[in-house]
Amino acid sequence: MRVPDDTFITEAELRPEIGQSWRRSLLSGLRPDTTLRLEPQIDIDLRGRLRVAAGPVLDQITQELDGTGYGILLADSGARIVARRFGEARLGSAFDRAGVVIGSRFQEETTGTNSIATVFELRRGFAVLGEEHYVESLKRFSCYGHPLFSRITGRLEGVLDITCPAELANPLLAPFLRRAAREIEQRLLQGAREAEQRLLAAYQSASAGGRRAVAALADGVVMASTAAMELLDPSDHAVLRSLAADLSAGSRPVHRNLELTSGRRVAVTLEPVIGTGGVLVTVDDRTEPRPMVPRSRERTVSPVSVRAAEFERLRLARRPVLISGEPGTGRTATADLLAEGLSVCRLDAVELSGTGAAELALRISAANAETVVVEDVHLLPPPLVAQVARLLRDQDAWTVLTSAPVAGLAPEHAALAARCLARIELPPLRARREELPSLIGMFTERLRPEARLRFTPQALEALAAHPWPGNLHELREVLLHVLHRRSAGDVTRNDLPPVLREAARVRGLSLVERAEYETIVAALRSCYGNKVHAARMLGIGRATLYRRIRALGIDDGVSAPPVSPNAPLSQIATVTGG
Repeated sequence: MRVPDDTFITEAELRPEIGQSWRRSLLSGLRPDTTLRLEPQIDIDLRGRLRVAAGPVLDQITQELDGTGYGILLADSGARIVARRFGEARLGSAFDRAGVVIGSRFQEETTGTNSIATVFELRRGFAVLGEEHYVESLKRFSCYGHPLFSRITGRLEGVLDITCPAELANPLLAPFLRRAAREIEQRLLQGAREAEQRLLAAYQSASAGGRRAVAALADGVVMASTAAMELLDPSDHAVLRSLAADLSAGSRPVHRNLELTSGRRVAVTLEPVIGTGGVLVTVDDRTEPRPMVPRSRERTVSPVSVRAAEFERLRLARRPVLISGEPGTGRTATADLLAEGLSVCRLDAVELSGTGAAELALRISAANAETVVVEDVHLLPPPLVAQVARLLRDQDAWTVLTSAPVAGLAPEHAALAARCLARIELPPLRARREELPSLIGMFTERLRPEARLRFTPQALEALAAHPWPGNLHELREVLLHVLHRRSAGDVTRNDLPPVLREAARVRGLSLVERAEYETIVAALRSCYGNKVHAARMLGIGRATLYRRIRALGIDDGVSAPPVSPNAPLSQIATVTGG
């Protein structure tokens, strides 16, 4: 088959929705003659709410289709097949050969036009008949898919699909499947109410007696005991929701230490309530309330939560110490605090790259310092690694090294790190989200002591959703951005840089919605925020683009600034046609 371009779509007599879907598939790099090699995912929840709600409906449909050439597929919110039923066994074999198995994922960029992937794009019921399939291997089938929406949140929960050999296509498939979809949506609604009851029961059991600080968090639901309400303010709820978002339905309880906005230090246990999508939070207040006071120099300078007594123990032992962590986690600041009060000879691996072993020894000797700090030893050239190793063995001065995470070191640098039995490993900021309120207070006090800011729960949720590749250095820059805008009052999500507002929105979207979000934002940035041009670039109508912008919560601050006049459009073309 010839290499596909726009002509093979233009020459075909296609319905508008099919033509737009073919163009999205083509834009993603998919060829019509591609052999589907779907990799079934193993992390799907076969006991999830959707499959449980759909089970009785699928059983009834199977009875009605017994002996026919029709099959039923159920896809979840990630476009993954979670259930299959067939009127004839041979249809199941045909599906197996086509890669349509439990766990396989149907998206337009990998499977082209079909009544699962395309329904996810259109958000409405749609039929794809025989030759309308984009991928050649699917053209022998006809299918009709109908979306399944939550009647509480309005979110797309999945797609119900009926498929048959192309010659058995029947216009009555659409009303038949619509009726079944309505029944599943109703059962989802009932299941959601039952889930709320289970969450309530778990909360009441945990909070019996009224003395424990217990809260239950779910989508749109917050329950809290009197003790919890006295301890937690809305900003604390935002941090707890962020921690809860990382828990899976079957995970074990997670225990974390947390500093609340009030300044209290508490122990928090987060436990998923199976079958509800909610989390039970127990707060153990182990400290007496203390007022918010200016933090000491130790708290301000140190980017890690290590007690001063531990630093003093390391100083007295005078054993070589390795401080490791990602860039921006505070390696230098920790070394400064560790060597506080001592004379220091500081060496940077980058500056040492042209230094010989003799010159290095001379510089250390001339400094006559009590402590030698060698920064970023993972950047040392191999000849100097051996010299620093000898330094650890022979020098009278106490030696402190800083490096990237040990797990990622080259063999020669890992061997050098192994000589330091005393280690301080600095976690990345994304693993310290519960500390964000206290870190914000620490940096704000350092950058502008007179500032009187309060970060709203929405702003904290946006900060918690961000992956923080730059760690504490990036947090400092974000706070400088905020302090440039205001020095007092409430900090809202709109006060944050656009990239953080985007992270908060994207975190709450499904994978398909996230791909759609990123594609629209990329198009808007490429067109300098011009929505008319962006709609033309995406191959959709302007009204459709406006509708999806509203639905996905894309704001002008995120989409308007262009990355580059020539920035390429995202190859994940999943924007709704229309």
